[in-house]
Amino acid sequence: MIFDCSIRFLRFRMRGFPVFLLILLLLAGPFPALATHNRAGEITYEQLNDLTFRITVITYTSTGPELVADRDSLDVQFGDGTRAYVPRIEEVFLPNYYKRNRYVWEHSYPGPGTYQIVVEDPNRNRGVKNIPNSVNVVFSIKTILVISPNIGRNSTPVLLNPPIDKAALGHPFIHNPAAFDPDGDSLSYKLSVCTAEDGREIAGYTYPPFSDSLVVDERTGDLIWSAPTEIGKYNVAMTIEEWRGGIRIGRIQRDMQIEVYVSDNKPPEISGEGKFCVVAGEEFSREIRASDPNGDSIVLTATGGPLTFDNNPAVFNQVLSTPGLALATLTWTTECSMVRKQPYLMIIKAKDNDQELSLIDSKNIEVSVLAPKPENLTATPTSSHIELTWDPSICANAAGYRIYRSINPIIFNPGECETGVPPELGYQLIGTVSGHQNTQYIDNNRGHGLQQATNYCYRVIAWFEDGAESFASDEVCASLVRGIPLITQVSVEQTSLDQGKMRISWRKPETAELEGATGPFKYLLYRSIGMFGIDPVLIDSLNGLESLSYLDQNINTQLIQWSYLVELWNVEPGNRYRIGVPQLASSLFVNLSSLNKALRISYSKNVPWTIHHYTILRQNELREDSVGQTADLNYIDRGLQEGQNYCYRVKSTGEFPDLGIKGLVSYSQISCAIPVDTVPPCPPILVARSVCDSLANRLTWNNVNDSCAEDAAFYRIYYRSTLDGDMARIDSAAPATNTAYWHYPENTMAGCYAVTAVDSVGNESEYSNIVCLDECINYSLPNVFTPNGDGINDLLRPYPYNRVEKIDLKVFSRWNTLVFQTEDPEINWDGKHFRTGKLVAPGVYYYVCDVYEHRLTGMEPRYLTGFIHIFHDGASQGRR
Repeated sequence: MIFDCSIRFLRFRMRGFPVFLLILLLLAGPFPALATHNRAGEITYEQLNDLTFRITVITYTSTGPELVADRDSLDVQFGDGTRAYVPRIEEVFLPNYYKRNRYVWEHSYPGPGTYQIVVEDPNRNRGVKNIPNSVNVVFSIKTILVISPNIGRNSTPVLLNPPIDKAALGHPFIHNPAAFDPDGDSLSYKLSVCTAEDGREIAGYTYPPFSDSLVVDERTGDLIWSAPTEIGKYNVAMTIEEWRGGIRIGRIQRDMQIEVYVSDNKPPEISGEGKFCVVAGEEFSREIRASDPNGDSIVLTATGGPLTFDNNPAVFNQVLSTPGLALATLTWTTECSMVRKQPYLMIIKAKDNDQELSLIDSKNIEVSVLAPKPENLTATPTSSHIELTWDPSICANAAGYRIYRSINPIIFNPGECETGVPPELGYQLIGTVSGHQNTQYIDNNRGHGLQQATNYCYRVIAWFEDGAESFASDEVCASLVRGIPLITQVSVEQTSLDQGKMRISWRKPETAELEGATGPFKYLLYRSIGMFGIDPVLIDSLNGLESLSYLDQNINTQLIQWSYLVELWNVEPGNRYRIGVPQLASSLFVNLSSLNKALRISYSKNVPWTIHHYTILRQNELREDSVGQTADLNYIDRGLQEGQNYCYRVKSTGEFPDLGIKGLVSYSQISCAIPVDTVPPCPPILVARSVCDSLANRLTWNNVNDSCAEDAAFYRIYYRSTLDGDMARIDSAAPATNTAYWHYPENTMAGCYAVTAVDSVGNESEYSNIVCLDECINYSLPNVFTPNGDGINDLLRPYPYNRVEKIDLKVFSRWNTLVFQTEDPEINWDGKHFRTGKLVAPGVYYYVCDVYEHRLTGMEPRYLTGFIHIFHDGASQGRR
């Protein structure tokens, strides 16, 4: 047995060593490094720059009482074809013959890709009951590292609870790794199998025996063993996966050891756990209570990311310890830097001081640190828009703000943990601004103008780079200010580059609107370029109150949209002042864009009255015809002749409904264009899902609006098999009513898709939203086959599966003897021993299988283990 260990050790540490010296060393007898020692460990990394990572390997080794080995360096395979002996920088001696070793190395990778970091070391410690002959089994741990510009920088979570623990026979056992992700990524957990050489699953490995279940909580990471049925040492592995934006971006596999003892002791019980929320800047405080059914004294401890912070760490103090009872306080003064979308997890442990065997209880506390609401939101109305301002968030790490609007107030009393603005309330997201200090927003309905006599209500939230949102601000409401005088028309009377004419009309102010002014009065008229009255220039003045219209002449009405401001002044000598707030209104301005045998007529305005509809007027030689009427801000005139010039103007009809003023008519300029389709359709909106049983990905899409759908003649489908790289066109879908597609990939179900819309003359839209799929993992083996020559179930084959690159399957007998191996994914094993060619004996066989699959992040191995029951009557024994 020692000779076997020696060969393993020398294979790791003496590559290239002269053979004759190797033989002399073996003949000289055993040496300390060949002894048992590895118990547990994991690999983590920290990204230093785009391609350089600080890799940390932590192992827990035995320090006795038998002969043990020690490693001042470990052989680390970085996954890019290189390896290094990484030096140990720390060793900590622990009770019960444990030692923690830390090895650190900085490594630069050649470029983006998926890399599997593997550490192998002979050997595991002796007597692990669920690992056959553990003292001769290589200990290995592995971590998947993904470098991708689409992901951004990433560091693995740090595992704060050590992977060594004790359990009592017949009592439930809970362990949590206390994973803390510094990037705030989502984490998921699952039970996995311990590994040996090359990071492969150990042949003959079995999960520890249990009376009810052995599970890992996918969300919290709790390993729950309910309950151990045999004493001894057991090793289990836990896989911790990182997710960002729905994409898996990394994976750690931790190997841990649990020792089960016989004891009449019962573990303590903790109360005070749960999920909590705290506003950044406030203190979180919680009392933790533990009781012991045996009356033992209890020690309470806590681990978790908040307890490790340099600034304002959480503080855990035990304040009471009496027989059978312990109390502790957890306090944490939070700050804005701690705001993130994912909650913080802290693990509370209660350990009794029983003389026979100390047992523990473990409970979780989740704390979400939330950003406070933006304060002092104000809405200042003008006659044409509403200006919003608010104080910068007290959290300087806020990336910006989102502005929501509703018509009329909405009662919303957010819950203790309810951030953002729930969509079911009825608010509309009208704008997003970036930057912590950017605390102003002008609502002009995105260029379409707001309406008079409408109560607009607003809330603002702060948003953060990782997706976290603050509480919503208090609601403020405002309506546009009624201008004095009230403009009722801005209409183009003549379209020209330099001889254009614009008619501006307004209503004579009511006596109450004059605010007690006695006159004399004067109207001042201002003109500015664009819709919103920026930099107005005084163009004229009119005396008295009776002048209610003005013709602005010799201006460019063909290419320029104009807005007008009319002020009313009391010009009494010594008592000159402006009366009320001036009214602003713009002209109706038309833009034409070419489509296939059609023209899109779009128009914009900023007016205080409500417009009921727009009439589209097409100019002919002798008359003007109406070609359509709509309430929308665009209209498509179809069935036109390419190469022919068409001219249009638009008539708007509106009213002030609250004042009973109706029939307000204004005209746009005349605009002309020739239908030549150069405008691509709008990009579709794509939805995709995998139908794993059919080995296909199902794509469906629709267009943003009807006009885009009508302009699209067909669609193009684009695909790439990895997270990075260029999209390649794989097919087209026609006609435009065909908005679904089945893709049957050749090598992998993983991939990213986009769709474009193409019109009849070849104008192609931008990509739709890109949807990535990576959900089909379906290679599996049956657990029974009957190689008896009857033509039914004579071969071991996998169930229907997605095409994999290769496998590495090994089948072992109950005595751990290899009876079959293959790299063919189809397997086709006929039940014969791969060496003798004879049927193996009926019975139960154990297999380990590495399945190499194409994932979004590249080629990744997946590890399968299980049992195969072979049945036959022996009549075909020895058949060829």
